Amino acid sequence: MVSPSTGEMPIGQRGSYMLQDEVKKAIEVMRAGGVILYPTDTVWGIGCDATNEEAVRKVFAIKKREDSKALICLVDSDVRLQRYVRNVADVTWDMIELSEKPLTVIFDKVTGLAPSVIAEDGSAGLRITKEEFSKELCFRFQKPIVSTSANISGEPTPQTFEEISEEIKNAVDYVVKYSRQSREKHKPSSIIKMDANGQFTIIRE
Repeated sequence: MVSPSTGEMPIGQRGSYMLQDEVKKAIEVMRAGGVILYPTDTVWGIGCDATNEEAVRKVFAIKKREDSKALICLVDSDVRLQRYVRNVADVTWDMIELSEKPLTVIFDKVTGLAPSVIAEDGSAGLRITKEEFSKELCFRFQKPIVSTSANISGEPTPQTFEEISEEIKNAVDYVVKYSRQSREKHKPSSIIKMDANGQFTIIRE
């Protein structure tokens, strides 16, 4: 509701409106096969429809990265994750819930994603995001979204929007406006590789 005295929407409502508006714009771009730059539960990410091979290849080109290296994808819930992973060991859910930082899990036998997202052994990394914007984006998009750090391959990972290079910003099709002002420093997620039997290997703490 707009305040009759100032003619402006309360700050909380303005933030909510911006989030929904930016989610809508980002989804329109991804549905058209475009690439976005957006805030995630870790660092800012370069993203696209993880089921669209052409869009995924655009991401590799932007990062100047070999397409032999698989990409991490975000989903909004355990239900969504299970649409792409055939067997999820029970211990996986416990680890995701108890992890003190965002946890990316590399699962075996992943299906339904673009070929370039999946490694040669059939595995792929997925993470259930709990951050407000990326969670809403994944929920509304209803498909996994690629999330790779916003830097040229081999260069330092930007921890805030300000640290992202103009080269990256100019290369994507849309830069999300939400959360650009945040100065909070973020780091990449922890990564584990999990098999269907619940045996795991720590890839990155």
